[in-house]
Amino acid sequence: MNNYTWYQQLIKPSWSPPAWLFGPVWTILYILIAISFGKVFQMAFQKRILFIVVLPFILNLIFNVIFTPIQFGLKNNLLAAVDIILVLVTLIWAMVAIYPHAKWVAYIQIPYLLWVCFATVLQLTVTYLNR
Repeated sequence: MNNYTWYQQLIKPSWSPPAWLFGPVWTILYILIAISFGKVFQMAFQKRILFIVVLPFILNLIFNVIFTPIQFGLKNNLLAAVDIILVLVTLIWAMVAIYPHAKWVAYIQIPYLLWVCFATVLQLTVTYLNR
């Protein structure tokens, strides 16, 4: 069974967005992430911020990148739910950590934060419905 078929067969809430929406949303979010995270890493390289400010951005990228292999490779809803919570927590931490140094970087994360909040509720719901 391929990954698409597996995901389509999961029980999902009625408010689950159509599959075609994820690509455009993530394209926009990845552009915002690249711009803002790039600025954070540039500031770190220039020693304008401490590593503790950069750490949540690094962790967020790691948790974000491993979500798809966990969800669709391992087909593990529970582990994917834990991972998306870690994406959310590290994103909030990153926004709080960078705010005193570059407010615009925190503000540009708001669409990402809104989507991750939605994705977290969706993943938790899918995990619950398919337990």
